[in-house]
Amino acid sequence: MATFLTELDRVSVPHWVVDLASFRRWADSEDFPENGRICYFNREVWIDMGKEQIFTHVLVKTRISAVLSQIVEANRSGLFLGDGVMLSNVDADLAVKPDALFVSTESLADRVRILEGKREGYVELEGSPDMVLEVVSASSEEKDTSHLRRDYWEANIREYWLVDARPDPLIFDILRHTPKGYRSTPKREGWIKSAVFGQSFRLTRRVNALGHPEYTLDAR
Repeated sequence: MATFLTELDRVSVPHWVVDLASFRRWADSEDFPENGRICYFNREVWIDMGKEQIFTHVLVKTRISAVLSQIVEANRSGLFLGDGVMLSNVDADLAVKPDALFVSTESLADRVRILEGKREGYVELEGSPDMVLEVVSASSEEKDTSHLRRDYWEANIREYWLVDARPDPLIFDILRHTPKGYRSTPKREGWIKSAVFGQSFRLTRRVNALGHPEYTLDAR
């Protein structure tokens, strides 16, 4: 079992964590670290204990989640969850914490289970949500653009929203599930149509009076 650390902080992975099932048991135990982002994919434990960048990561997923959660709530179309929920999929051999995800009411009936933790409450989704979001950072670039692109496809997730706000212009893709892998949805004047939400979206950035970036996710 290989373990990848992306910062100097050390995390002790129990010797008995050797596969997806044992990783999920560890993740539901009192010994699992509360800080950092710890995932399992590609038969490896991936650990990122670094701080998230405010203006190219935290703010981006906050703005996207604010808009999508309002759409889901207004349409009563399912369950939208921001950063923090554990998503597992046995077919893809995967247990990760996306930056956000959406599960439609139909998928909650037969494609996704909401699992209770051993200590309290509901702590994990198992199955295939309709949409996941990942915002790329320096420590997650290979994971988000390569490993998870493959694994989310194997998990049969209909749309993978992938954003990289580091370059100018920023990169915003809605990757749609096809029989041969994910394919980028064509843009029309910056707008991208989401089959999952039934609307088109445009993500833009501007600089505010303080010199900091601001993001807007328009929907139509």
